[in-house]
Amino acid sequence: MRESTPKAISPKEAHQLLHDDPQALLVDIRSTMEFLFVGHPVGAVHVPWIDEPDWTVNPDFVTEIRKLLLGGAICTPESHCAPVILICRSGKRSLEAGKALIDGGLQNVLHIDEGFEGELDEHHHRGTVGGWRFHGLPWEQC
Repeated sequence: MRESTPKAISPKEAHQLLHDDPQALLVDIRSTMEFLFVGHPVGAVHVPWIDEPDWTVNPDFVTEIRKLLLGGAICTPESHCAPVILICRSGKRSLEAGKALIDGGLQNVLHIDEGFEGELDEHHHRGTVGGWRFHGLPWEQC
């Protein structure tokens, strides 16, 4: 039976997987404004799961990811299945988007459980208790 939930991995595990597997695809699924102005992992492609102005789920999300894989979504016992790693702010949207990819037939779907900014701390700030940036991994912003 196929798993219906994407595998949760840490930011450091994701960074290592991207280093080890040249077919791995890192997809930042946050809104366009988050991607541009908060920053994003170096090398991440941007395909929003939910975006402005309507804040509805992207109906073409699975199709857009399949296009990026260029055939890497097809997995057979003889071929490598390209990993798709999703990142959002704190790991919640990436979990939901990952489920949609699995429901859409993709097999090697992972999500970064801490996200880019991590959870809120006791002062309601992000970036102090986890996330891609917290761990000092490469990122950039426009």
